[in-house]
Amino acid sequence: MKQLSAVLFLFASAVVSAQTPALPANVQGRVDAVMPQVVDWRRDFHQHPELGNREFRTAGVIASHLESLGMEVTTGVAHTGVVGILHGGRPGPVVALRADMDALPVEEQVDLPFASQVRTEYNGQDVGVMHACGHDNHMAILMGTASVLAGMRDELPGTVMFIFQPAEEGAPEGEEGGAELMLKEGLFDELRPDAVFGLHVWPIPAGQIAVREGGTMASSDSFRIRVQGQQTHGAAPWAGIDPIVIASQIVLGLQTIPSRQLDATLTPSIVTVGAINGGLRSNIIPDSVEMIGTLRTFDAETRRQIHQRVERTAKQIAESAGASAEVDISLGYPVTNNDPALTRRMSSTLQRVAGERFTEASLITGAEDFSYYANEVPGMFFFLGIAADDPAMVYPNHSPFFYADERALPVGVSAMTALALDFLNGN
Repeated sequence: MKQLSAVLFLFASAVVSAQTPALPANVQGRVDAVMPQVVDWRRDFHQHPELGNREFRTAGVIASHLESLGMEVTTGVAHTGVVGILHGGRPGPVVALRADMDALPVEEQVDLPFASQVRTEYNGQDVGVMHACGHDNHMAILMGTASVLAGMRDELPGTVMFIFQPAEEGAPEGEEGGAELMLKEGLFDELRPDAVFGLHVWPIPAGQIAVREGGTMASSDSFRIRVQGQQTHGAAPWAGIDPIVIASQIVLGLQTIPSRQLDATLTPSIVTVGAINGGLRSNIIPDSVEMIGTLRTFDAETRRQIHQRVERTAKQIAESAGASAEVDISLGYPVTNNDPALTRRMSSTLQRVAGERFTEASLITGAEDFSYYANEVPGMFFFLGIAADDPAMVYPNHSPFFYADERALPVGVSAMTALALDFLNGN
């Protein structure tokens, strides 16, 4: 796997600086100065990944850095989260910047000098651990942004909250975690931001920035349907009630919800059945069948309607055949909604940073718990391209071959810095 040499990285930084006059010269100088350290942080985090709610080493590195910058630092938030508060020299608004910290149970297949060799236990299995979703980049970018803004605190009209959040990929079984737990523990109670910004690296061209108003990433809910029939001999189906046939009808019925029951012009929606389990032998019709699946959409009202229609569809199809169906829907992450007014206001900042590489983001059916912050205060979540020029090196997030082109790092630091400065200064 190719990697950027130190010379190429410095060249790329110079190109980015030359092409994106997004910041005043004195601020851009601070960004350029911190970039070697940002690269070091990113590679260190990549080499030492930790799973959700277990980011102990990661949190220690972050907290030490924020403390060295003279911030008010709180650790142990939502298990391992770190929050740094930077008070500017003048009164003004409060802006929050967020990065997630956790890695995934994925064994890395990328040939890098700083590739992860970490293994741990996950759900009772020995697994590799990898920053296969790019959170190592997020943390390094935000630490670099913290260095830049802390170096000019006397000039800042307001306060910056740096949120380093654990368990974005989900908490371990039986535990709470992530953004929801941070808010539950009072993250915004004493110091409530006027806006919150976050980014996610994505396999689009390196250095590209993409954003959109409104629903950006989908809500993610799971469902479980248990069809109760009546067991009988496979040679005499009329002597019982076949839950397998009924379950098959329910699967087809569920597909009519997004295609025939919801307004297709409003927002896309997905109903996926991921597993069906029932039966033991070829000649026995089982007593019951269980199916599980996921629900995705980009609108809160559509989300509510899907829940109602899934339950109605499953129960009434089952009842029509003399069976019954129990439906359980578990709420996952809400829709990641970019506040329209905030996004319109701050998109010009991102466009100034990215120049010709600025674009409108596509809808993404994946989910993000940044959504919880954006449900509390106006939020904007954008995407930073990390795809290499060589198509053979481009893989999706969560792949064991996921690779982040480091040319994106200075763009990320410039973007987060510019967002904070422009918002605080009312630009």
